Amino acid sequence: MHIPENYLSPATCAVMGAAMVPVWVHAVRKTNRELPKEKLPLLGAGAAFSFLAMMFNVPLVGGTTGHAVGGTLIALLFGPEAACIAVSVALLIQALLFGDGGVLAFGANCFNMAFVLPFVGYLVYKLVLKLAGGQEKAGLGARLAAAAVGSYAGLNVAALCCAVEFGLQPMLFKDAAGLPLYCPYDLSVAIPAMMIPHLAVAGFVEAAFTVAVYAIIRKTAPELSYERMLTAAPDQSGKQHRVPVYAIIAVLIAACPLGLLAAGTAWGEWGADEIAEVVTNGKALGFVPAGLEKGWSLNVLMPDYSLEGMNEVLAYILSALIGVALLIIIFKLLSLVMKGRRKA
Repeated sequence: MHIPENYLSPATCAVMGAAMVPVWVHAVRKTNRELPKEKLPLLGAGAAFSFLAMMFNVPLVGGTTGHAVGGTLIALLFGPEAACIAVSVALLIQALLFGDGGVLAFGANCFNMAFVLPFVGYLVYKLVLKLAGGQEKAGLGARLAAAAVGSYAGLNVAALCCAVEFGLQPMLFKDAAGLPLYCPYDLSVAIPAMMIPHLAVAGFVEAAFTVAVYAIIRKTAPELSYERMLTAAPDQSGKQHRVPVYAIIAVLIAACPLGLLAAGTAWGEWGADEIAEVVTNGKALGFVPAGLEKGWSLNVLMPDYSLEGMNEVLAYILSALIGVALLIIIFKLLSLVMKGRRKA
């Protein structure tokens, strides 16, 4: 679901980036207002959940690959606004350091995965709980079922938004010969190509990841939930409750090379050197869109989570360690800034 560089027109990228600005402003303000100061650094751990989830590629229908995002999970722990911030920062690190998602398409990727996914996922979660008799009466089983439904819905609505963004490109942006300048697949191709594998596989992977992590945290550190955060008194017991969170992160880092087992490229993430040969509906594309071939690109430090001369598995683990460390440091620094502003 990471839209690469040059698959969207500059105009589309600008519109999507502009659309995210008020979302980010609202998310920062509400998170600063609602999230207790002792839990601000833990938002980095939430971002790490998302970063690591996106490293676990799984094979999808049609020979492509996909991954979980963890947006609904973070919304359940810290709220949808905090989840928006956490996933946005994770996506930024992926784009700048690992080339996973385009820098120009950053706004579009954030719209899909950092805005639509956690907000839809959390809204559906609340709706399911309401239909099940209300949040106050819901037990752990009902909450986990609601989390599964919400995360499944959130990922698939996000995938639909991504498919529409892809599919509009050949309708709106063509060269003098009538050939697409950017993504060459219209809505009739992009929507089923994105939605079938996400509905059939990736949505269930997202649900499984969300339920598994959320269940562990509810059992070991139940105070780490958005619902309790809004109703309970500030928790001063602090660091002992962070142990389960960081233990989960450590396990995910150690297991992340499993993501290398899924062969193939995610749909819509082909490079300019391979897209002409991609077969869709039994026919190869046969050309490289001019905007994709001649577009801007960034030389990143570890492209595709690899490092020249280093074993693939070790490079993947190193990438996970670097990403997680940066996220924890960034959110620790942000927490200090927010604390300072609150005191002022």
